[in-house]
Order: sequence, then structure tokens, then C-alpha cells
Amino acid sequence: MKSISVLDCTLRDGGYCNQWKFGKENILEIVTGLVSANVDYIECGFLTNQISYDDNSTQYTDLTQVSHFLSRSTIDKTCLVMINYGEYEIDLLPFARETHIDGIRVAFHKKDMEGALAFCRAIKDKGYLVFLQPMVSMSYSEKEFISLLREVNKLRPHAFYIVDSFGMMKRKELMHFLDLVERNLEKDIVLGFHAHNNMQLAYSNAQYLVESPMVRSLIIDVSIHGMGRGAGNLNAELFLGYLNEMVKSNYSIRPILKLMDEIISRFYEEKPWGYSLPNYLSAIHMIHPNYARYLNEKKTLTLEAIDDIFSMIDPEKAVQYDEKYIEKLYIAFLSGGKIRSNHLEEISDRLKGKKVLLIAPGESALTGRSKIQQFIDENNPVVFSINHNYSYVKTDYIFVSNMRRFRQLNRTEFYKTITTSNIPTDETYASVKYEHLLNTVDGVRDNAGLMAIKFIAGFGIKEFYLAGFDGFSHDVNRDFEARDMVMLHSPEAFDRINKGMQQVLKMFSKEFRIHFLTESLIMPKDFL
Repeated sequence: MKSISVLDCTLRDGGYCNQWKFGKENILEIVTGLVSANVDYIECGFLTNQISYDDNSTQYTDLTQVSHFLSRSTIDKTCLVMINYGEYEIDLLPFARETHIDGIRVAFHKKDMEGALAFCRAIKDKGYLVFLQPMVSMSYSEKEFISLLREVNKLRPHAFYIVDSFGMMKRKELMHFLDLVERNLEKDIVLGFHAHNNMQLAYSNAQYLVESPMVRSLIIDVSIHGMGRGAGNLNAELFLGYLNEMVKSNYSIRPILKLMDEIISRFYEEKPWGYSLPNYLSAIHMIHPNYARYLNEKKTLTLEAIDDIFSMIDPEKAVQYDEKYIEKLYIAFLSGGKIRSNHLEEISDRLKGKKVLLIAPGESALTGRSKIQQFIDENNPVVFSINHNYSYVKTDYIFVSNMRRFRQLNRTEFYKTITTSNIPTDETYASVKYEHLLNTVDGVRDNAGLMAIKFIAGFGIKEFYLAGFDGFSHDVNRDFEARDMVMLHSPEAFDRINKGMQQVLKMFSKEFRIHFLTESLIMPKDFL
């Protein structure tokens, strides 16, 4: 019967969810808990030259930084770190006998195969177990994968991995790769399997490997609560229980539950991971999950639109994430569509000699509604509602640049709705060119409120009154006056948006006067 081992990668792959800032006490608790759970391999984090070391983090610049997490609790466990090929110099790596680390896992892309294998050979010469992780196994043709296996046989690493980086490997494809491994990889090389959960297949694929007739030794990667980038990984608590039942393994689940309850759940609450529809789409298009994260965090696109943009991605750009590239695709996609300018002269006439009030959907538009009403009673402004219809006063126009928000509007409101050209409709009052209203600050280039100001300024308006332009707190339930508009973002994304809006508003203030009627997090501190 084949040997089946489990490798926990929470401290390494899970770090994508919290920038690897687990906290030094939590790191020790996690390592100790994994030892108590009897997990066979513990991956302690990344070894990299690309960062400055922080002792609360599981990204290390030197293996001595790992030692105090291991020395008290890892007597009989195999501990390793991962190196992304190209991010660490072999000359900086001490001999294995001088460290508490037993093995090094090297992740590399197909284009770097030759250099990565030479790097692994040098690591092996320093006494480490080598774990070879060719990223995105599905990107290899059968011929390329067999060629890789032949080179791996020459290296003789401890383990070679089938890697489902994008969580898209179905049973038939896993069977195919397993057959190639069985026919071409030397029998004493352990087979590892690393899966992501974009299509909810990690658990079933791992079960298939365990139950297959293959006699080769196996390592299956897991993480606590599935913690990992995007859709996450195979859940340790599920798979360890399965192994205990099916192959009479001796894993203890209670330490994992304790870690989930006391540590991991807090990270999940701050920045959730796991199955999502954007991550599902990235899997079926066989592209890097960060493309899904980027488009999803825009909160402007329907799933059909995300699917359309994914269809535009060049296969050469699919495997390695390029933020500038996906931003260009995003802007290009939204820059299509028709404009309808026949009512723009009417809008211009209505604005002449009038004050302009823009009401965004921030919570202060609800709490400050009496102040908003007083301003309207005293000044009789032209009132624009941004991406929604503000229900507490009569609005003159609704400016919408967001496909999702447009779908939430009642059709009876279309007679006063001005859309940007990325929204495919012929029913609204006017449609204006989307790309003409973009600004130059990343993260808020197509922010609806800022686009509305730019649109109205085009009619010669030099003074604006803003309400509900709150910015974003880290408590999403306090950010909107209409609860069905709540958006889920990471705290870091909210902070970037707030900073970007401050920057653009400060630039706008050099061209025209801006007044805030309600409280706001985004009003620049030196704003007048």
C-alpha cells in the first residue's frame, strides 16, 4: 500500500490572504498546533530577497529567522520553506545541517524550467530535500510534461508535484497527468499534489489520488480552513478526517479546530477567501486568479462582462499576472458602446445659473438628509444622484457608470438617467463617452462620483456641492445609505480608494470650488 503524507502550507500559501503577517506568537501557535495534529510536513513560509524582514511575517530573508518558530516544537516533523525561482540567490543559502529546515520547495513557471532545475540541483548539493513545483501543470503539453519528467529523473528530488494552480483540473485531466507520472517518473520520487479550489474540485481530486491504484508515495497539500490565495486550498480539517476514516491515519483534528477558532477565523473575517464566481471564471478561462481579484474589486462589472474580458486575454499573458495589462483590457472593454447626445443641450440649459448638488450613496446621505433638504429648499439646485436614485428628495438626474448599479435601477427612472457608454442601453435620457470622463489616478480612474463631476464640469460649472461622498470605512455596513449597495472589499482596497479620491478631489479643487455638505473620510485635510 502506498504511503500518504500531508503537507500543510497555511503559513506560506495562506499568507496571500494577510500579506504573510500572521504575528510571531500566532506563527508559533500554528506550528505547534500542526505538530500536535501529527501533520507530516510543515511549510513555514517563503524565503525571498524581495522584502525587508519583519518578525511577524512568514516571509524570510534568512533561514535563521525561521529557527525560533521550529526549535521547540518540530522534533519529528519535516519542515520546509518555498522559494519562487529567481527570488533568492543560492550563495545565500546555508548548508541544511546548519539550519532547522529540512527541505526547500521551488516553484517555477514553464519558461524558467532549465534554470530552475539547475537551481534545485545546487539546493540538493547543500543537503536539503528538494520539492519541485512546476506551476500550472495544465500549461504543459504532453510532450513538454514528459520532457520535464525526464529532467526531474536526472535531478532525483524528494518530491515532484502536479500543480493545479488555477483550480481548474478535472478528473480526466488529473488522470492523464497521473498516467504520465506513473509511466515516466522514477518510482522512488514522491508525487505531490497542490490544488486550489476555484471549481470546488480540490477535495474530490485529492480523494481520487488516495483511492487510485498507484503505489507511489503521495504528499497532498492542505491548509487550515483552506486558507490561500483566491479560492483557497484543500481544507486540512476535511482531508485529515477523510484520511483517518479511509486509510486509518493517525491525525488529530482538534488542534486544527483550535487554530481555526482562535487564529485563522480572524484572518478570514478581515479578508475572506474561498470559492467565488469570479474565481470560477478565472479557472474555466485558465488564467491567473489575480485577474479575477482585480476585476471583482472594481465592483463595476457583471459576471457576464468579466467573462467577456477574460475571453480577451492573450494566452501569453494568462499564466503570470500583469496588472497594467488587465487594466488596459478593462478600460478598452468599457470604452466601447454608443453615445446619445441629443439631450445634452437640454442639460446645459438647465444648469445655467444654477448650483449643482451631487448625492452619492454614502451613509451620510441618510443621516444628513435634513441638511440636504434644507440646502435644496434654500438654493433650488440641480440635483444629481450617483449610481442610484436618492429617495429622500426629488432628483433631477441619475448619473450611472456602473453596470451592476444600472441593473438595480427601476425602469421608470430611466427618463432622467444619464449613463456612460459602457452600459448597453438605448432607453435612458442620455449616454456619454466613458473614456472621456476617466481620471489619471489608479484605483479610482472610473469612480462614478468623480466621473460625474467631470461630466458636469464640461458644461462650464465651476462650483459643486457634495453629499454622501463618505469614502470607505473598514465596516462595510456603515458605508452606504442603501444596504443593498454594500460592497465587499479588502481594507487595503478601501484605503487605496479613499486615498485616490482625495488626490483627485484636490486636483479638481484647482479648477473649481467643491463643498462637502455631509461628513466625509475623503475630504483632503488641507482642502478649502
